[in-house]
Amino acid sequence: MTTPESDAPPDRGRGGRIDALAVLSFVLLAFWVTVRLWVDPRNGVRDNRTDQAQFEWMMAHGARVVTDFAYPFTSDRMNVPDVVNLMANTSVLSISIPLSPVTIWWGPRWSFLIFLTLGLAATATAWYFLLSRVVVKARGPAWLGAGFCAFAPAMISHANAHPNIVSQFVVPLIIWRTIRLAEPGRWLRNGVLLALVIVWQAFLNLEILLMTALGLGVVVLALAIGRPALRSAARPFAAGLGVAAVVSGLLLAYPLWVQFAGPGAYRGLSPLIRGYSTDLASYVAWSRESVAGDARGSEPLVKNATEENAFFGWPLVILVAALVWSLRRDALVLGLAAVGAVFALFSLGREIHYDGRNTGIPGPWAALEHLPILHSVVPTRWSLALTPIIGVLLALGADRVRRLAARHPDARGQIRFATGTVLAMALLPILPTPLPATRLDPTPAFVTSGAWRPYVAGDRSIVTLPLPDTTYAVPLRWSAQTRLDMPLARGYFLYPDTRPGGDRIALFTAPPRPTSTFFERVRDTDAVPPITPQDRVAAVDDLRYWRAGAVVLDPRLRQAEALRRAMTELTGITPTAVGGVWVWDVRPLVD
Repeated sequence: MTTPESDAPPDRGRGGRIDALAVLSFVLLAFWVTVRLWVDPRNGVRDNRTDQAQFEWMMAHGARVVTDFAYPFTSDRMNVPDVVNLMANTSVLSISIPLSPVTIWWGPRWSFLIFLTLGLAATATAWYFLLSRVVVKARGPAWLGAGFCAFAPAMISHANAHPNIVSQFVVPLIIWRTIRLAEPGRWLRNGVLLALVIVWQAFLNLEILLMTALGLGVVVLALAIGRPALRSAARPFAAGLGVAAVVSGLLLAYPLWVQFAGPGAYRGLSPLIRGYSTDLASYVAWSRESVAGDARGSEPLVKNATEENAFFGWPLVILVAALVWSLRRDALVLGLAAVGAVFALFSLGREIHYDGRNTGIPGPWAALEHLPILHSVVPTRWSLALTPIIGVLLALGADRVRRLAARHPDARGQIRFATGTVLAMALLPILPTPLPATRLDPTPAFVTSGAWRPYVAGDRSIVTLPLPDTTYAVPLRWSAQTRLDMPLARGYFLYPDTRPGGDRIALFTAPPRPTSTFFERVRDTDAVPPITPQDRVAAVDDLRYWRAGAVVLDPRLRQAEALRRAMTELTGITPTAVGGVWVWDVRPLVD
């Protein structure tokens, strides 16, 4: 995958300074994207507060693994009396455990923010060193490609509280260690090292690992076909790959068993989520988090602000097509183009949408979405994998121009001017803007003071109103701030639908119970429905099932008055104001 060095002798001191400036630029850009979260500790991600709360909970779980030697792969601190399968959710153990000192000393909010910010910077840095040392061996083109890999519109979209997705710094390491498999005589060492980075990525995000494996496989095949000289390295490469497969398989065998067969394991995502696809028009549109974009233009093309996985804009799409055509004799470029085309087709989902409308044309994903493993992939995220592909193509194209200018010194000025103009037209409109932030409500003193502790004695839980789900995950943040000492009934997580006919398809919380459905109706209508004796009996049964010690309501919620009246009428217990919340002591009711 390498190209020859330039004829000029290397200046190691100057090169080191350039490397340091490149890394510094990535760090500054990452802080620019997250600046609104840093300047005010009371701020949170505006467009995805639920996922931020969930990741703060996950960071607290990682700290608990370190301090309390908690079992890492499931947890009983949410979804009482059952457990949450953290391997089947985004447990991010490879980050939450190393950042546990931050979580313990400063809290999960800061470890989440460091995870998000440094994830962006580290991703750019890792791509920069791979590109500058292995792929193009030129720092300027490598900086361009790496910056795109980390700060393209799709990455900034996922920076809305998806730190596990924007933290792709292990991907270049996997590519690098895969390339090193071709070294003669080091198949065992290189295979083990590749296995270790695979395991690292597995505990960060399996979806990204799957896409990396498939894409890298196609590129390696293209290089083997297009560069016959590489075939001499087939034996050490195959031996090292076998070692990597065996070692990573052994290390991941038990965690993957927990994920797919352990408690709380599910059988794929719901058909609704598997229907999340990339609108064909979004490939040439502008992202809301880019200089040229806004929410009004992107909203009709996506499900939410965190899934703008394409949004490259017309100029960049044209530039990429031109790069592929001009570099088509390079097997690496052809391999990247093939992977990009396949992933783009997969991203269109089971039915192709254009400009917000269903065309009725089936996509190739319709034949694949029910297959094992693939039934847990959100199809629109295949277009996310185009970002590093385009980043590498930009680096290769910039390096080609650099070499062209070196061969034609008389036209160097014109070549550089034309290149700068083209890049400005393609990249300036998609430069990132700071993530929108919003002021989060302070955690009630009931939580921060520990006033909840007597209510959870005897292995009891706290039931919150509303019960946490995809639209209300604030209780997860409260629990995270107690280092998960405060256990919750229900929660926000992926969990199998265990109802008759549910086929264990993933829900985004536990299966509904009569009382959770009742309060969901109160929240949606902001009114108290007629309460029957059967409702009261079901409420007691559910509170006993949840091992409830107290029911808690934040009075700042818009539907707080209706929820308060509903709970009081349902149980006959008058709430008490404690530490900024309403508390129903239900221990006498459920004992």
